Amino acid sequence: MVLDTIFRASKSLELTCILYFYKMSIFKKLLNFYINSSIHVALAVYALTYITLLEFDLLYDEAMLYFVFYATITGYNFVKYFGLAKFHHRSLANWLKAIQIFSFFCFVLMGYYALQLPLELLVYLGVFGLITFFYAIPFLPKRIFIDKYHNLRSIGGLKVYVIALVWSGVTVFLPLLSNDYGIDDDVFITEFQRFCFVILLMLPFEIRDLKFDSLKLSTIPQRIGVRNTKIIGVVMAVLIFLLEFFKDETSQTQILVLGVVQLLTVLLLVLARKNQNKYYSSFWVEGIPLVWLLLLVVAS
Repeated sequence: MVLDTIFRASKSLELTCILYFYKMSIFKKLLNFYINSSIHVALAVYALTYITLLEFDLLYDEAMLYFVFYATITGYNFVKYFGLAKFHHRSLANWLKAIQIFSFFCFVLMGYYALQLPLELLVYLGVFGLITFFYAIPFLPKRIFIDKYHNLRSIGGLKVYVIALVWSGVTVFLPLLSNDYGIDDDVFITEFQRFCFVILLMLPFEIRDLKFDSLKLSTIPQRIGVRNTKIIGVVMAVLIFLLEFFKDETSQTQILVLGVVQLLTVLLLVLARKNQNKYYSSFWVEGIPLVWLLLLVVAS
């Protein structure tokens, strides 16, 4: 009787464990697809663009925000998987095929929302589209590059600044131009803050990639070391926060939220290691803009 009870209990525990690990496996696959298909990074760009609308007291701009979201997925997946799809198109793994199909639908939706934007805005976006295109496509002489790809991200020391330029240009100027907001000193301060913030967000990624990147890439941690990279990051976070006080139009809520966000960013930067968890940078660090947006919405 006792042995029978123990046997049933053990079978029940075994079944529970199997179901648990099965559910965890599905969750992990969904999380990996969420990250690898660039949904997470697209939400981060969406959040930063929405933050600009809130900071300048502008109305929710659905067409512009959705365009930014789908364009980010399309652009990032093009940059990340162009080489893989080009050279292995006949033997693509199932996950890459799924991302390709997903990216195609995002491209279609990007086009749909692009048709709702004014022409001058599309011309402005075209500049960043070309930067993204040349970021992945070989187009310049081989002597400039450190590897066989001959694209912008192969130029030593340029990668982080190109990404910061595109992110800040899209998330600050685009929502303001879309709403015919006059460009003033506050806008330029916000642009510079955003440019620095994106670089700050990328530092944990660059620390993580130290064990993968060629030394010729000349990333910030490669040039000055991990410790000095973190010091530079702390200085940038302080600068971003202090610049808020030079704006003509700001609020206590914006200042408080910005301070909390910079503290969180610095904390994750200080804790960043070369051998970090798989999701440390790609999920937690990249999710900081979502926290920023959430805090602004709640505080407002």
